[in-house]
Amino acid sequence: MAQKNSNNYQLNYVTANRFYIEIEKTIAASFSECSGLGVKIKKETYPEGGVNDHQRVILGSPEFSDVTLKRGITDDLVFWEWLNQTVSNGKTYRRNVNIMLFNQAGETMQCWTLIAAVPIGWKAPSLQASANSVAIEELTLAYEGMQIVKKSQGGGAVELNSGRHSSGYFIN
Repeated sequence: MAQKNSNNYQLNYVTANRFYIEIEKTIAASFSECSGLGVKIKKETYPEGGVNDHQRVILGSPEFSDVTLKRGITDDLVFWEWLNQTVSNGKTYRRNVNIMLFNQAGETMQCWTLIAAVPIGWKAPSLQASANSVAIEELTLAYEGMQIVKKSQGGGAVELNSGRHSSGYFIN
C-alpha cells in the first residue's frame, strides 16, 4: 500500500497468465499467448521561432498495433474459417473481440475490446518429425479502435454487420 498526499492507494497487480479471448459473446478458445496489444499516437514536433529551450508537439491520429493470438492447434477451424470468409468472398467480417484478464480469484480485472477486428494473418505450426512440442497456430488481428474497461463482466463482443454509427464505430 502506497501513501500520497495523506490518501491511501491500493494497487491490485495481477499476473499475465490468466486471460481469455471472447468473440461473439462466448469465450472462443483458450490461448497460450496474446501479444502486440497497444496504441501509438503519431506526433509532429515544431520549433517555435525565438523559443530555443523547448518545442511544440502536435498530436495526430492513433495507430493501433496488430494483435497476435497463439494457441495449441485443435480440430476447431473457427479462426481459419473467419480468415477464409474474408479472403474467398471479399466480404470483411468484422467482430468486436474482448481480451479479458483475470486475477487469482477468477474476477475480471480488465477487459480490452478490439473494435471492428478483422483477421489479417493466420499461421500454421512448423511440422517436424523429430519435434515433441505442442503445435501452435497464430491468428493476427487488425482493429479500428480500442476500449478498456476496469472489472468488466465481459459480453458485447458480437458480429458487426449492421454498418457504422455517426461516431464511426460499428453498430449491431
